Amino acid sequence: MIKLIITDLDGTFLNSQGDYDRALFARTWQKMSSLGVHFAACTGKQCERVEELFGEFSKDIWIVGDSATRIKHNGSFAFQSLINNATGRAIIKTLEEVSSTHVIIACTPEGAIVRSDVPQPLKDKIRRSYARIIEIEDFSLVESDFVKITVFDEQGNCPQTRPHLSPFEDDVYIVVSEASWIDIAGYGVHKGSTVQKLQEILNVSPEETMAFGDGYNDLELLAQAEYSFAMRNAFNEVKDAARFVTGTNDDSAVMETINRLLALQA
Repeated sequence: MIKLIITDLDGTFLNSQGDYDRALFARTWQKMSSLGVHFAACTGKQCERVEELFGEFSKDIWIVGDSATRIKHNGSFAFQSLINNATGRAIIKTLEEVSSTHVIIACTPEGAIVRSDVPQPLKDKIRRSYARIIEIEDFSLVESDFVKITVFDEQGNCPQTRPHLSPFEDDVYIVVSEASWIDIAGYGVHKGSTVQKLQEILNVSPEETMAFGDGYNDLELLAQAEYSFAMRNAFNEVKDAARFVTGTNDDSAVMETINRLLALQA
């Protein structure tokens, strides 16, 4: 019996415009609620941005946000992982030395910090994933520990940047989710490990879990679910790792699949 449904957002639950069929979600939510099924969004997006996206439903869903470094429910954090300030600043210094064209997003408990000289079009793009953004002249001024550090490279050079971060592999978890994105979290902290914490909180097993994903950073997530679904638009490695392949994110395939399977469960 399915008791927990977890979905990645970008490229999975959200369509190409970064939105979703809200009327269909309301009906899907009603079905999940009637069967006592928990719903979680597992994403690189800031928890507060996920709350914006889900509106009235945000207090009831579980948010595994900020690249799985936090679990938030009903306005409170049930889990949070931090990178100590010195390590985070050393990573940022390395990233700044590697390239001057990619954008570094340094997330702290206070918000997502970006340099003030980032071009406005890139700031607008960042806003699609972060609700709380703080502009700063120099990252050396940051005194807080870091929730995560993200790199966005419009030129798609993240696979080339990744080797420069090898000296930090004993301190943090690093994943190139796609050519334009790198996510850096606390050591051993990824979607799989944090979803396992959520399962423990809810007393739900992997055999009672359904998960959806499309990117390389979803591999550990899918491994935590007996009912693992890759999107048709997913990377081939993700499709190979999943037990099933469903439709695309532009087909509302996550919600359609949920409704079909829960109808059988009902």
